[in-house]
Amino acid sequence: MKLLILGANGQLGRELSELCKQRNVSAALATKAECDIADREHVAASLRLAAPDFVVNAAAYTQVDAAEKNVDLALRVNRDGAACLAECCAAINLPLIHISTDYVFDGAKSDPYDEQDEVSPVGAYGLSKEAGEREIRRRHAQHIILRTAWVYGRFGKNFLKTMMTLAATRDSLGVVSDQLGTPTATLDIAEAVLCVADKIVSSEAPWGTYHFAGAAEGSWHAFASDIVAEQARHTGRRPPVKAITSAEYPTPARRPPNSRLNSDLFASTFGYRARPWQERVPSIVDALWTDREGRQE
Repeated sequence: MKLLILGANGQLGRELSELCKQRNVSAALATKAECDIADREHVAASLRLAAPDFVVNAAAYTQVDAAEKNVDLALRVNRDGAACLAECCAAINLPLIHISTDYVFDGAKSDPYDEQDEVSPVGAYGLSKEAGEREIRRRHAQHIILRTAWVYGRFGKNFLKTMMTLAATRDSLGVVSDQLGTPTATLDIAEAVLCVADKIVSSEAPWGTYHFAGAAEGSWHAFASDIVAEQARHTGRRPPVKAITSAEYPTPARRPPNSRLNSDLFASTFGYRARPWQERVPSIVDALWTDREGRQE
């Protein structure tokens, strides 16, 4: 089994490449600079060079607030890039795993979102990602779309690392408590991708769209409080985390008040479920501190 990871220098791409090394899974890596997914020649060349059994698209424009001012760029990467990649993969009968987002929903539902729920994005980022999903479905039958939410991990920029930085330098933090989600570790997403890969290589892949997110629900405030508590084991600092409303923390892009995803279909189909953040955060915080101490030596 060999996979091609696009967006290999992003937080998920790096996590997946590390997991492939640990599992002795052959993986070709293509960074943003090496493969512009909206450029047909780039994509075709990457596919020829790697000659993979399937492709993982972890490349995306993910700057939610900046997307409100850079709509064309978000659409170029998230919609046009997905379309280009789907067409190129379809032309050579190559399966595609595509990572999508909870932001395709407006957050108005009171329960966690299922795969059959109607999409209704409220911001430019969500609109661009939902458009990319539609392009993939229209252009390539052999696809798995994984919608995930509130992604965090060791690599790249994410909420966990931001909270660690703030907790180390500030005397108190204010974090939104009226938005709910299912925080998802990049390690779990990487594991999920390999579970899908096993089905693909055994010709048992049930193509379509799946939700894959952490097993525990909570607010940004609850998530941040746990991160701060775990880091306190290393720093001795535990600044209070104040619960605030979305209105008290305005952002250029509107956030869905409910980003919870129901992952039961993925679990029953592929036999894997993401861990609760309460189980993942301690080891990720420890790993980040180990990395930091190693760099200081």
